[in-house]
Amino acid sequence: MSLDDCAKLLREQDPDRFGICLLAPVEARPKLLTLYALNLELARAPLASNEPLIAEMRLQWWIERLEDIGEGKEQTHELLTPLAQAWGTRAVAFAAIAEPRRRDTAREPHDGADGVQAYIRATSVPLAQFAAEALDAPLAAMPAIAAQAEGVGLANWLLALPALQGLGLGLWDKSPEVLGDLAGRARIALTKARDIRKTVPRRIAPVQFAGAGVKPALEAAPKGIEALAATVPSEFRKRYALGMFTLTHRWWI
Repeated sequence: MSLDDCAKLLREQDPDRFGICLLAPVEARPKLLTLYALNLELARAPLASNEPLIAEMRLQWWIERLEDIGEGKEQTHELLTPLAQAWGTRAVAFAAIAEPRRRDTAREPHDGADGVQAYIRATSVPLAQFAAEALDAPLAAMPAIAAQAEGVGLANWLLALPALQGLGLGLWDKSPEVLGDLAGRARIALTKARDIRKTVPRRIAPVQFAGAGVKPALEAAPKGIEALAATVPSEFRKRYALGMFTLTHRWWI
């Protein structure tokens, strides 16, 4: 998989992050493209089989290959090769976003809002921080980056909940009360990020982009899962949101 292949994969399956890569400086794109492509593979690995053991073996394979990169071992894999070229031994740190996905191999729903929030903090937040690192984010910006990633991650998780329920990765209790609780936690995180937005340099703005679905998801969540299912933003809305962001670089909500 070349960088062009990574770009094609993201364009088809993660268009928001593909847009982020296009807005980032050219020199940072190899790191972002390979990081986000890896994230897609790690998200899909636990779903590769209905057998938890087989699914976990596939996820473990990725973790071990990242460890190999950390040891300086040459890679011949279509994604791992450009990843190693872009990040060097630093790529071993990406195992941190793979480990939390072990729970997905068991296809067990989350037991309440605390579990979902912990999952987002272990997956979405480190991913955003690695992406910000590719843009040379200062240490002072990391709290805002973490808060934004948590808020956006919770909102996107809510948006995906109807599909997650079918995969066994949603919630045991999907009542409007629980969904409203999650939306409230997302708002708290987003407010924190907005309040300290001045710590985030303009060049970091692309990795803070929230996308078109956050506000609709937070408004729909307290109304129940049926409302969330009807809230997926259109392609036009997604492109409009990215276009407006391109003009303003306003990422906070």
